[in-house]
Formats: sequence, C-alpha cells, structure tokens
Amino acid sequence: MRSIASYGLVTLKGIAMGAADVVPGVSGGTIAFITGIYDELLESIKSVNPANLKLLFRGRFREFWKAVNGNFLLSLIFGIGLSIFTLARVITSLLQNCPVLVFAFFFGLILASAWFVSKDIREWNYKTLIGLVVGIVLAVWVSSVTAARTPDALWFIFLCGFVAICAMILPGISGSFILLLMGKYEYVLGAVKNLDAAVLGVFAVGAVVGITTFSRLLSYALRRFRAVTLAVLTGFIIGSLKKVWPWKEAVQTYVDSHGVEKPLVEVNVMPDAFVWQAVVLMLVGFFLVWGLEKLSKRPA
Repeated sequence: MRSIASYGLVTLKGIAMGAADVVPGVSGGTIAFITGIYDELLESIKSVNPANLKLLFRGRFREFWKAVNGNFLLSLIFGIGLSIFTLARVITSLLQNCPVLVFAFFFGLILASAWFVSKDIREWNYKTLIGLVVGIVLAVWVSSVTAARTPDALWFIFLCGFVAICAMILPGISGSFILLLMGKYEYVLGAVKNLDAAVLGVFAVGAVVGITTFSRLLSYALRRFRAVTLAVLTGFIIGSLKKVWPWKEAVQTYVDSHGVEKPLVEVNVMPDAFVWQAVVLMLVGFFLVWGLEKLSKRPA
C-alpha cells in the first residue's frame, strides 16, 4: 500500500507527463515508462470496464475506487492537469521565443528515453530488430507528414481527442504532435487557455473513449509480446528525434487566425545558432531522464 508521500511522487510524475504532452514531438507515455508507472497506468485504465462501472452505479463506491486503483489515477491525473493548465502558456511562449533551446532540451530527454526503454528488452533477436526498424520508419514517416487544415466541428474535436489520447500513452509518439498533424494543436491549446467548456468537454469525451479502448490493446501486446512491442516503441522514440531536432528551416508557411505567419513545413538543418547552449540543454535533458529513472527505483 502506498504512503501519502508516494502518491505525491506519482503527482510529480504526472506533472512531468503533462509538461511533455504539451510539446509536439514529446510523449507523456515516455515519461510514464521511464518513471516506472507505465504498466500500472495501463492496467489502471483497463480496469475502468463495465464490470467495475456496475459497482459505481450500484453505489459501491469504495469497491469501485479500489478496483480501478483510484488513488493512483487521481494523483496522476491531478498532476497532468495541473501541469497542462499552468504550463501551456509558458511552454508555447518558450517555443515561440527560443525554439532551438526548448527542442534541444527535449532532444536530450528523448535520446535518453530511447536508451532506458530499450534496457527493458531482455533479448535481442531478428523479431525485435525488425520491430525496432518498423518503429523508426513509422515515426519518421509520421513526423514527415504535413500538418493539415481541418474543420472546427465538434465531431472532429471528438475524433482528435480519441486519436491524440491513444498517441499520448504510447512512448515516443506525442498526442500534441498528432493534434498538430490533424490541424488542431493551437485550437485545442487555445481552448485550454480560454477554458472553452464545449471544446474541452467534447475533446475529453473522445479521449476517455479512446484511452479505455486502446489501453486494452496495448496492455495485451505488452503482456504477450513484450520484447517486440518494446522494440517497436524504442524505434518510435528514436524516429521521433527527427521531429525535435532543434535546428530547422521553414520551407512552407501559413498565416494563422491572428494574422501571424507560422511554419507549415520545416526541414532539419545543420546547427547554426545557440550551439553550445543547445548542447548543454541536451545534456540537462538526458540527465533529467536519468535522474527520474533512478528516482523511480526508490521504494514506494
């Protein structure tokens, strides 16, 4: 049984997950994995099923809460929500004003994440190597897709929530990046800033439906084919490094609803600015992951 302090640690991990999920290209699922709560998160989400929901509807609240690992989920969701609502404005401002330094930090974080996820693969063979290559190729392909211009209708916001939450719990694939590809990153982030209840409510419903469905599939894959699944996820993380390479050049732009010109298609270029500062932040990101991994090994 966890102590109050250990639930506080879970909240801190949730804060780290929320901060990662705000940034396109960085996965909260990766943070969950390296901090040692990934499997518990999947199992807890999976436990929100019809059988346990019957306990809730029958008024057996204590049994329901225990069955779904409620204290853990509440602590984690509180941390994620606190982080998203407090850091959304800060992180978007940093991305606008010093993108090279922000992405350098996350490049180091993701590089370390790939290493730590791969450490959990007990045996390397042709199956895991194929999984690794498949993961890299898919991540590179996804990160190369041009962001789309899409409708603001609520049915599409529901779909965005459904798809983004599935990506959000996958190490190496960012829900924010999926929103960017679906053309709704700034739209949803604006809804968070402005507390748009309609948009956030529909998005949340889509997310709940998506996560309760997808978590079962992912949990099954990790239980039955853990090494290959982890190899694919490691490939996803390595492939996502292409998206967060700090130095980029815009080759196609668009004008947003506020009349601001923003990059639509970018290509990676050789380091040309803030080189030593970026290297330092890469190292900070790498050793932050190392510290989180060591912290996660402490007894609860």
